[in-house]
Amino acid sequence: MKSRVKVLVEGGKANPGPPLGPALGPLGINIGQVVAKINEQTATFEGMKVPVIVIVDKKTKQFEIEVGSPPIAALVKKKLGLEKGAKTSGTEVVGNLTLTQAVEIAKLKVEGTLAKGLKAAVKEVLGTCLSMGVTVEGRNAREVQREVDEEKHDEVLK
Repeated sequence: MKSRVKVLVEGGKANPGPPLGPALGPLGINIGQVVAKINEQTATFEGMKVPVIVIVDKKTKQFEIEVGSPPIAALVKKKLGLEKGAKTSGTEVVGNLTLTQAVEIAKLKVEGTLAKGLKAAVKEVLGTCLSMGVTVEGRNAREVQREVDEEKHDEVLK
């Protein structure tokens, strides 16, 4: 029988304290090993909250770790070095993302979203930019979404 423990940890900075320690303690596994493995697998997401699932086989005390990816908004903020998005989207602009950066973020997220393909994932990233007050290529993200629909950026989306 396997137990699944879902936690949200800061990339590369998991520790045996809450929420991880109390959740894993009753399962009788070496928490230090789990923490080390989580930190190793989440190091690239430093400074961001990352969803992690620890799957523990209660009989053998073996464990697996599944690392999700941070929300699109967190990835956009990291790319642009922002603390937070706009207080009022639509009127305030806090940063500018290139379409290439949007594609990079979409490639990270394409597995974990409902998007059917890269083009749809890029449109999700653009939608997040719109609500965060981030322009894309110096323009409103809605305009760029329209251009993606019109296949004007297909060379970048390959």
